[in-house]
Formats: sequence, C-alpha cells, structure tokens
Amino acid sequence: MKKHLLFLFISIYSFSFAQTGIIKGKVYNSINNDPIPFASVGITSINVAATTDLDGNYELKNLEPGLYNLSVSYVGFRKKNIFEIQVNNFTPTVLNIPLEEQIDSLQVIEVTASPFNKTEESPVSMRTIGSSEIDRNPGGNRDISKVIQSLPGVSSTASFRNDIIIRGGAPNENRFYLDGIEVPNINHFATQGASGGPVGLINVNFIREVDFYSGAFPANRGNTLSSVFDFKQKDGNSEKLVTTATLGSSDLGLTLDGPIGKKATFIASARRSYLGWLFKILELPFLPIYNDAQFKAKIRFNDKNEISFIGLGAIDDFKLNLDANKTEEQKYILGYLPVTTQWNYTVGANYKHFFEKSYLTVVVSRNHLNNRAYKYRNNDESDPNNKILDYISQEIENKFRIEDTYRNKGFKVNVGAGFENVTYTNSTFNKITTPAGQVLIDFDSKLNFNKFSLFGQVSKGLFNERLILSLGVRSDMADYSAQMLNPLEQLSPRFSLALNITDALSFNFNVGRYYQLPAYTVLGYRDSTNTLINKQNSVKYITNDHIVAGFEYNTKVNTKFTVEGFYKMYDRYPFSLRDSISLANLGGDFGVIGNEPVTSITKGRSYGLEFMIQQKLYKGFYGIIAYTLVTSQFQDKKGDYIASAWDNGNIVSLTFGKKFKRNWELGAKWRYLGGSPYTPVDAQASSIKTVWDINGRGLVDYDRLNTERLAPYHQLDMRVDKKFFFKKWSLNIYLDIQNVYRSKSEQPPLLLLDRDANGDPQTDPSNPAAYKTKFVDNYSTVSLQTLGIIIEF
Repeated sequence: MKKHLLFLFISIYSFSFAQTGIIKGKVYNSINNDPIPFASVGITSINVAATTDLDGNYELKNLEPGLYNLSVSYVGFRKKNIFEIQVNNFTPTVLNIPLEEQIDSLQVIEVTASPFNKTEESPVSMRTIGSSEIDRNPGGNRDISKVIQSLPGVSSTASFRNDIIIRGGAPNENRFYLDGIEVPNINHFATQGASGGPVGLINVNFIREVDFYSGAFPANRGNTLSSVFDFKQKDGNSEKLVTTATLGSSDLGLTLDGPIGKKATFIASARRSYLGWLFKILELPFLPIYNDAQFKAKIRFNDKNEISFIGLGAIDDFKLNLDANKTEEQKYILGYLPVTTQWNYTVGANYKHFFEKSYLTVVVSRNHLNNRAYKYRNNDESDPNNKILDYISQEIENKFRIEDTYRNKGFKVNVGAGFENVTYTNSTFNKITTPAGQVLIDFDSKLNFNKFSLFGQVSKGLFNERLILSLGVRSDMADYSAQMLNPLEQLSPRFSLALNITDALSFNFNVGRYYQLPAYTVLGYRDSTNTLINKQNSVKYITNDHIVAGFEYNTKVNTKFTVEGFYKMYDRYPFSLRDSISLANLGGDFGVIGNEPVTSITKGRSYGLEFMIQQKLYKGFYGIIAYTLVTSQFQDKKGDYIASAWDNGNIVSLTFGKKFKRNWELGAKWRYLGGSPYTPVDAQASSIKTVWDINGRGLVDYDRLNTERLAPYHQLDMRVDKKFFFKKWSLNIYLDIQNVYRSKSEQPPLLLLDRDANGDPQTDPSNPAAYKTKFVDNYSTVSLQTLGIIIEF
C-alpha cells in the first residue's frame, strides 16, 4: 500500500510539471484604447519575449506553471512592470496591458521608469499591492485589511478586528473603490459610522491589484481624511469557464469565471462562514454567521466603448449562545453583547468611451446598509420592560459621477463632477447610564439630502520628466445645511511634485487639504424634541491638512527604498456633548459611532516618519521591511492635546518569503505594535446595581481619557504553500499559523461581577445598592492554525 501511495505521489509530481502554460493578451494605449503594435513583452528571468502584432496582441508560450514578472515597453510610453502573474497549464492566462504615454513624450531622451507603480498625481504615499501578495500574506487569511499591515503607516488593534488605522487617523477616515465605484465598507459586521469589522468582505479571487493611498489623494477621490483603497478587479476569463473552490480559516467559497459570448465576460462568487458552527462546538457565548456574494460583468462593445457591472453584498448575523453560560467570562459577554443582524449591498456600472486623446468615464451606483441590534436585560425577551436596546437604521446612497481624462502636448488633465442622493433612517430606543444618571434615548429620524462635487487636476512633466508637477482642486457640497452647500467652505486644493534626481533616486512631495462629511449617524441624530440637534449645532465637514515629503530609491533588482515624513492637522472634528470627548477616539469596537449630540470644535494632529525596503519577487525572494514612528493627538474637553486611541508610537513589520522548487513557498511576517492608549473604567460608578443592570459592563471614565496605555505587542505569523498543477485543474494546499509563539496580547482589564458558588452576583457589603466587582487581567495568547485548500479547474 505504501509503495502504491509513493508511486502515486511521484506520478503527481512528474505529471504536474510535464505541462506548459501561456500568457496572452493585448497591449493598448490607456487613454484612447488603441492597440500598440511592435511593443516588447518579456519575462526577463527566463529570457522569453514577444512583440505585439498590428492589433497589439502578444502570446508567450511554453511556460512552466508558476509566477512570472512581466516587462512591457514601447517608445513614447512608460515602461510597465507587472509582478507575479500566475500561470496555469489548464487555461491560458489572459492579461491585457494598458501603457501610459509619457507626459513629456516629445523628448527623445527617456528617464528610466521605476519598476513600482507611481502616478503624477500621487508620487508619494501610494503603493500598489498585487493579488499574489494578498493571497499568500502570512496571517492575512486572504484579507486586504490584514495584508496592508505589512506596509508603513498602517496600525491595527491587537485583537481580531480589521480596523484600518492609517498614520494615526481613526478607522472612519478611509474610502474604498471597486473598479471606480465607491463601496462604503469592506468588512463583515461593520461598525456603523466607522469602517472596521472582524472579517473582510471582498473576495481576493476578484482582485488584480490594489492602489493604496495613505496621502496625496487624487482630486477625483474625495470625502476622505486618511486613506483611499482603489481595488482593480480582474476581468472574467475570455477563453473558458473556470471554477475555484476554497476552504479557508472561516468560510467556504465558490467562484465562477468565464466568457459570455464573444464580447462579454463575468466573474461571480458566493461564500458562507462556518464560524457559528465552530464557535458553538467551542462553547463560545456568541455565534457569528456571515454570507457574501460578489460579481463583475464586462462588455466590450467595440474598441471605443465598454461597460462594467459590479455587485457586492453581505448578510451578517451575530447571535448569542445562551447555552455557553458557565464561566464568569461567558456570563460577562452574554450580559452586554446585543443580538445584531446586518445586511448591505453595492451595485454599480462603470462606462468608458475612448476618444483620440482622452476617455470619458460615467459611473452610477447604489449602496444600502441595514443595521439592526437589540438587547434585553438577562437576555429575557419575554418581558418588554427588560428591553435595553432596540436599534434599526438604514443608509442608502444613489451616486453619479462623470469625469474625463485627457492627455496632449505633455499635459494630463482630469476633470469631473459628482452627485449623490442620501436617505438615512434611524429608530433608536436605548437606555444608557452615565455617572450623572440614567438616560433614555428614544427617537425616530428620517433624513434625505443631496451631495455634490466638482474636481479637476492638471499634471505636466518638465525637463524630460526630471520634474513632474500636479495641481488639483476639489469642492464637496451638501444641502444638509447652508454652510455645507457653500463650495468655498470645502475648497480642497492639492499639489504634488516629483523630482527625479537620478534615474534611480527621486524626491517626492505633496501638500493638500481634504474634507470629510461626518457620519450619517451624526447628521441624522434627533433629540427628545425631534430636532436635528447637530444641524442646529452647525456641524461641519471635518478638515485635514496634509504635508508629506520623502525620497525613493529603486534598484535594478526590483528593490525599493523609501523614507517619508508626514504631518496631518485636523480641525472641526465632532465632539461628543454627552461624553465630552472627540469622536476621533472611537471606532475600534462593535456598535454605532456618532448617534449622539455633537459639535464641530475638536482639533487634532498626527505626525511621524516612515521607512520601507520592499523587494518584489526576484530569484524566488520577496519581502518588506517597514518602520513607522507616529504620534497622534486630539484635544480633550479642556482643549489640551492628549494621546488619541491610535497613538501607537513605534510600529515595525517584517515580511519575507521564498519560493522553492516544485512550487513550495514559505512566508513569515513579524509585527511589533507599540502600546495604544485606553480609557479606564469607573469601578465605583459601574458597580451601582441600576447602572450595571443596564450597561452589563464597566462605565468608561472619560475624565481620565486615554490616561492608561497597553503593553507593546508583537506576533509572528507563518505560512507554507504547496501548489500542484495538473492538465485540467490545480490544487493549492496551505498551512497558515497566526501567533506562532503565542505572544501575549494585553487588552484593557475587565470589570466583572464577583459571583458566589451558584454563579449569582454578590452585593457589596459596604454598599447595598452596588454589586461586588473585581478587575480581571485581560490577555489573549491564541494561536490560530488554518489548513486551507484552493481548487481551480
């Protein structure tokens, strides 16, 4: 039997490497979509090359299955490097490649192009992440929110959440685009009013690459303060139907990818989690269940007209496991966690028409969020008097954007406009307690208003593109209030400069002012008289001024060195009138942010230094070394600058990988995160019986805002992949281990009820009106091992 198994395994190896693959596609002008004949397309590592024909088509044959770096060039266009293209032997890899004309294309002498993506508008603070980098990232579980933690400027919470914290900014300061269509959130179980959640929503099987901006935002991307994620999806396979089945750390998924006739392609997927089943076996007190679906269809009517349709949706249920009620930690969690049901979707279309020297983009979309949460005292729903929380809210946006991108005589110009119609509803019944006493929030709100935007950006290369300048301006408006409707109030200029000191070394700079509308939870909040109290309080757009400068050095072996300094100055951040804190400190937990009276008075600042060495795949090696020194501060109720909840200080990330023969791959990621500040709870006020019976946990003492700090945290993640390529299918088996050496992650200590032998809470002997409580250290040393399987056929 052993001999038969050994023979089968050897046969699999030999058979899987006996086949060859193909990379084919079209090289075309990114502005007018015209084919580029006689362009050079090559794989330098194995000296395989081809020249495009009169229609811009190319084909690279006889390739062993694996990953390849592609280099594409033609006179008058910027050389383009595409890293880590996956080649199978059961279907050709179709890769259509747009080339950008050089801004100063009339000059004969050419500046050597960087192997890394860099745009005129954003020469600094922009990085491109390929699908292979997302797929194999150790500890990333194919989730972009975790993968970007390898990059400089990116912090995270030392927990299981996916909060995106960029350069000391709050998790609600990020924007996401999918093929140019804005998506409000990319996580399941999203925190309304922020952007975090525990599990990623976007299926990595769709992603071609992601442009990640931590500053220097182009003018056609607005309503953001800290980052922009521009996801570029793959087109469906034009050759044949391909099916991908995945078993990951938390879900099962199926993706279909193929042609629809001669002019159209599609890609569609569905995923369902098995966490609820797993958590029930582990006797955890909560049962998260999520489902999502995603699709893209693209139609090329002809060489000058094309349209893409996209869709992304999720249904998330967060239930309580009332049978897991034995330990004091289980009782504590069951005591305050609400039952939550959330669903959301985004659908949209992106139409492009190509002219001789420009292309027109028209985008229409609709997104809808429905968020429901409720909580009863002791989880007893039979008595209406036990109701503590009953919350249901909807956010609906209908969007339209039109823009034109034009190149001529060394200029690149982008101009456009946008319109959004917003409907927001909120029905809130919430009993809360504060040190001042019990408060009942009970209102119904419906809000409808419109948003408008105008933007333009001009870029020009000078001195044979040794110097590239870009000037942009944007204005965002809303008829929510007269002040918000004034375009001069939200005038957002920006300027970028890239100076190529040598072919390898450049100095890059950006300065800009950016605006973001406060969350709809803020705008739609009503007081007891049914008044939009925050409108009456003259809530305003939040302002953030950025200054970023740095140097970049590129080598001939796909290595990049960067150092960047940044300074961000916030103004008009919403300030909670109930808790007397800036909302900039919130967003790193489940629930809702901003459903309260506020005023736009808070200032803040965030500044620091970033250093990165990035090695793209070269001779089997790849890696990133990233270091960030960041300070994040916001004003407290006295107007003094104090550390914000995102003030991590030192952040280090080391990511390395090696591809071995026979398609083995080993990767490792080590992260160090400086301790973040937190606000302690008021044990005395929390232990009052009427207070605890409502809150179920400790009251945060905002008089001591962020006066405590967690211990620094570090973690090692590792991943091993083995890929098999067969004649008609492929198999990828991977082992991913998070927190290999079980590092201890400190969280704020828990305030628990002191219970007797029967599990009943005890009364404080010194105060009959209070429970007896105790603090318990809160650490996590969980090491998560995942055996994943990806089958493609």
